[in-house]
Amino acid sequence: MRKLGVAVATAAVLVLVAEVVLGVLLFRGGIGAKIEPTPVEAAAARKLRSMAIPGAFRQLSNPVAPSKDVVGAGLAHFADHCAICHANDGSGQTQMGRNLYPRVPDLRLPATQGLGDGELFYIIENGVRLTGMPGFGDGSEESKRRSWHLVAFIRHLPQLSPEEKLEMERLNPKSPDEWREMQQDEEFLKDDETSARPKKGSPQKQSRHQ
Repeated sequence: MRKLGVAVATAAVLVLVAEVVLGVLLFRGGIGAKIEPTPVEAAAARKLRSMAIPGAFRQLSNPVAPSKDVVGAGLAHFADHCAICHANDGSGQTQMGRNLYPRVPDLRLPATQGLGDGELFYIIENGVRLTGMPGFGDGSEESKRRSWHLVAFIRHLPQLSPEEKLEMERLNPKSPDEWREMQQDEEFLKDDETSARPKKGSPQKQSRHQ
């Protein structure tokens, strides 16, 4: 009985010490989100996230083949819904992404690319508690289809082309002022193209050999 009491007391002390250490790590800079998470916190968060994803999802593969159309659909959805935090290139280097706690991950790096398709799908559909990642799924087949398209696009992010980035910039949500500016730029470019074309009936320059 005495040994049991000692064991229980020791366990209670260890739990208390762990809570103190965790509290120091989490609140060493107050409750502000701007302090940089430590490597220990980041590793612990990734481990807890992995443990929290049901095993059935870890075994899933994307049922949608990563065709050009599928990746394009994922690109459009990502640009409209995800890029505000993750950036068009998946780097997380946005005003929102840099100031969340924990930081928005670079989706091109092994920490994300090493996750299984089912793990990515689960995170997109359900979000991640105690982070800025919301759950986008509503349980419908359409929602699941969009999430699988996003999984295909996330796999494509390390090979994102400059042309695809420009297309995403066009698809990003814009304020009324940004829309007006974009339309003015497009009209300016069209005017330049029109003025550069030779007018019908205008005399062509004669060849030197004529």
